[in-house]
Amino acid sequence: MTVTETRALRTSLPPEEPSIPQRGTGRAGYWLYLLPGFALLVVIIIVPLVWNLLLTFTDWRGVGTPEFIGLENWAAILVDEDFWTSFANSVWMVLAMVVVPTVVGLFVAAALFDVIGRKFGGKVASFLRATYYLPQILPAAVAGIVIGWIVRPGGDGALNQVLGIVGIGPIDWLGQMPSALIVLMVVLVWVQIGYPVVVFMAALQRVDPELYEAAELDGANWGQRFVAITMSIIRPEIFVVTLTCTIAALKVFGPVYVITRGGPAGSTLVPAYYAYQEFFTKRDVGYGATIATVLTILVVIVSIIFVRVQNSLERKERAGL
Repeated sequence: MTVTETRALRTSLPPEEPSIPQRGTGRAGYWLYLLPGFALLVVIIIVPLVWNLLLTFTDWRGVGTPEFIGLENWAAILVDEDFWTSFANSVWMVLAMVVVPTVVGLFVAAALFDVIGRKFGGKVASFLRATYYLPQILPAAVAGIVIGWIVRPGGDGALNQVLGIVGIGPIDWLGQMPSALIVLMVVLVWVQIGYPVVVFMAALQRVDPELYEAAELDGANWGQRFVAITMSIIRPEIFVVTLTCTIAALKVFGPVYVITRGGPAGSTLVPAYYAYQEFFTKRDVGYGATIATVLTILVVIVSIIFVRVQNSLERKERAGL
């Protein structure tokens, strides 16, 4: 085949179609990819959210036709002591699920990466990381059974039997304050601690080990390396962990339901469990929907504040301020 024939054959072939629709010529293809996710968003998120908001203006027992009552549920919630108590208890949940796990997880991840990993190898550090994360994959029911066996009242509980060895009488851990709140918070810390450790360990993988070695040669101790290198590099992950753990703390339900059921006398009541009680125990669906709506609004506000603060700090960092 001559050069002229080859050129003629190439010019006769149709132009190749791009594998990805180009801007301005195939925008319909983008929307086709978005349709499944949008349909799931409408069915799982938007429709239940709108239905829940409509229920806040009704008096409904879960059967029959909801009765429109205007803003009565919203007015009642303002003077409901249990409602305010449940949100006040969320402070303790934030302490147990955000503050303690984030701070401890940061130190544990830095120690595993900078000390354990360098002295004993990456396999040892990975094994320890997996052990910390193990409580995260346990179902709340299983964790509740284990904790219930440990803090069982009377002489049958494992913890009371240990205390009996040193002459301390049995304690009703879940039947009185502040021991019930302390037990719940300890369980939440135990369950939550693995999440920040795994995220921070993954973030530390992008840190150049030569930075630590150079800082060590310059005489920096572990604390100085932790502040100057670790904290500054994984700051975005710290924001992500703090935000996701705060949302989890505000809507915590499983451990409270399994361990204390809001008791004793509502001292460990949280908004999600209070809404569940109104929904399914008292069958006051409209009032339960109002509590759930307030909780949703609070989560949205907290998320917006976190994102704005993070964006502001990133802008200042890029500007060199």
